[in-house]
Amino acid sequence: MKVVLQRVNRASVSVDGKIVGKIGKGLLIFVGAGKNDVEDDVKLMVGKSLNLRIFEDNNGKMNLSCLDLGYEVLVVSQFTLQADCKRGRRPSFADAMEPVEAEHLYNLFIKQCVNAGIKTETGVFGAKMNVSLENWGPVTIILDSRE
Repeated sequence: MKVVLQRVNRASVSVDGKIVGKIGKGLLIFVGAGKNDVEDDVKLMVGKSLNLRIFEDNNGKMNLSCLDLGYEVLVVSQFTLQADCKRGRRPSFADAMEPVEAEHLYNLFIKQCVNAGIKTETGVFGAKMNVSLENWGPVTIILDSRE
């Protein structure tokens, strides 16, 4: 499973011109499930994402997590994170999980964020979405459950 985290002052996602998810300070989390991903990958990625110490403490040092500060998360599905660009100019998405299974893992990711006590907003799985954000830092982190 691949995850891209962006520390944000605010973020929103809209479908057909209507905002479906919106947060203030916290994390915008893009989630892309791969063919071999399982529920344990979700557990690992949620734990890592919510506990990653990428927010400053009173000394200006990245020492606090989203959980520590009670910030929010916006979780957006993005199968293109599984793109393989090793050959040619057109990405291959052969490593992306099939939609039915991927949606299950995406929903599990969301459920685990909610269960952690984090205010969680979402995009719409499989929809064409527009994402707006104000990256805070900027800070962008890429996580892979296979690494």
